[in-house]
Amino acid sequence: MSLLRVHCAHDFGADAHADLVRRVRDVADITFGAEAPDPAAVDVLIAGRPERRHLESMPRLRAVVVPWAGVGRATTELLAEFPAVALRNLHHNAAPTAEHAVALLLAAARCIVPRDRRMRAHDWSDRGRDRTGVHLRGARAVVLGFGAIGRLVAQALSGLGMAVTGVRSRAAPGEITGGVPVVGADAFPRILPGARALVVCVPLTDATEGLVGERELALLGPEAVVVNVARGPVVDERALFEALRDGRLHGAGLDVWWRYPREGETRTPPAAYPFESLDNVVMTPHCAGHCDVTESLRAEALAAVLRELAAP
Repeated sequence: MSLLRVHCAHDFGADAHADLVRRVRDVADITFGAEAPDPAAVDVLIAGRPERRHLESMPRLRAVVVPWAGVGRATTELLAEFPAVALRNLHHNAAPTAEHAVALLLAAARCIVPRDRRMRAHDWSDRGRDRTGVHLRGARAVVLGFGAIGRLVAQALSGLGMAVTGVRSRAAPGEITGGVPVVGADAFPRILPGARALVVCVPLTDATEGLVGERELALLGPEAVVVNVARGPVVDERALFEALRDGRLHGAGLDVWWRYPREGETRTPPAAYPFESLDNVVMTPHCAGHCDVTESLRAEALAAVLRELAAP
């Protein structure tokens, strides 16, 4: 059997490259670098943001593998012009991302960040105050986006004693997945009233951009927490800021943003509004999917995809 010819244009580091090679050496020959040494021989391209010139120079190309979960619009639109090339992505970091989402929810619900800040100043004023945190057990949670991440979030929230409903673009009537009721996007506004948590895990598409706006946030109410580990623009930036500022939401945990630094920058405002001025927001720098074993998980997932593509 001839080996699958794979080129990886994404730099994961020498150790991760060696790990991937070790896992698939019997089915694939892998090269690494910004440019393939022999583009005409490439069967599979691993690239986060493949360019048109790459695809046009690879006549044997069967598949592009995006080595993370979120596939950008530019990539989706480009691959649509190459219908013979399959587009695959990975969910290797679904569990770390789900864990991070739950951590953001708990931190925002229990006001951990401002309490930590005051305690570091030896300020005990939060002790015994009843209204500084909201209770989650027995409350309802809505998980918007019920893919690999959303299902793990739902499992964790169910374990906390929350009544969880999942939302995806289409769902069968009465659908239950993993013990969780799942509804279609058309029912999303209907299930928001009274929910104490909304966790956003849905991909960014034309259909989901701005899906959580002023109307949806108003349906949640002042005891609700919004968590976003998907993409910033799924949630309306101004509407979220104003709802948090005005106390129409209890809090938010945000790992994804509307503005990102350019290459080499490290100090960039993540939004047009000063979320950092609000005590009821927990902010992290789009790091939910990263942990101590991220690259090992990625290599394992990539190896599984390559073995599937190499199968006769």
